[in-house]
Amino acid sequence: MLPKYKRILLKLSGESLMGDKNFGMDSTVIAQYAQDIKSISELGVQVAVVIGGGNIYRGMNEAETGIERAHGDYMGMLATVINGMALQAGLEKVGVYTRLQSAIKMEQIAEPYIRRRAIRHLEKGRVVIFGAGTGNPYFTTDTAGSLRAIEIKADVILKGTRVDGIYTADPEKDPTATKYGTITFQECISQKLNVMDMTAFTLCMENNLPIVVFDMNSPGNLKRVVTGEKVGTLVTS
Repeated sequence: MLPKYKRILLKLSGESLMGDKNFGMDSTVIAQYAQDIKSISELGVQVAVVIGGGNIYRGMNEAETGIERAHGDYMGMLATVINGMALQAGLEKVGVYTRLQSAIKMEQIAEPYIRRRAIRHLEKGRVVIFGAGTGNPYFTTDTAGSLRAIEIKADVILKGTRVDGIYTADPEKDPTATKYGTITFQECISQKLNVMDMTAFTLCMENNLPIVVFDMNSPGNLKRVVTGEKVGTLVTS
């Protein structure tokens, strides 16, 4: 089975790692993600991953916490590194070689983010996990995912979520919501569909980088997307 994409960036939310828990991470979810990533790596797909940190810490309202935005964002970046380490451990447990690169230097646990080195790892078949967002406050991990995908010349961003695509409305709130098979960037903007934050979304649109939004929590879905099955919603120019 030949993959449709040669190099992908998989964007995962921190919340997805919680499973049914209210906080932290669920080892069964990490194990499932590791198996899914292994299955596409074995097809020869080059895989990079960006994970959010919302299961551990998300930038709280400054008025409520007294923590200024920039400071809180750095705390969130550290949470993404913890998640990256957890996924790295899960992948290595099933025999997948990985590298964790951090946008904030922490030599003892991760390589510094170096674009050329990341590409070299991918070419050698290693899964590269990008931690600490962009290394700058005021940017989300969605933006980090878009930026890294463009830098490493990924063919597509695969945004793994809890829903199986983009709908006309929130399917968890509106039972009449219908799913899009494909949609353009402009249609998403004009219909105010919240696929990613605008900075991330605009980066993808300007660089003609397609996005597939799909349900990552269904085992095997990642492989289906990569091999070209009609799973989730494709956003293109």
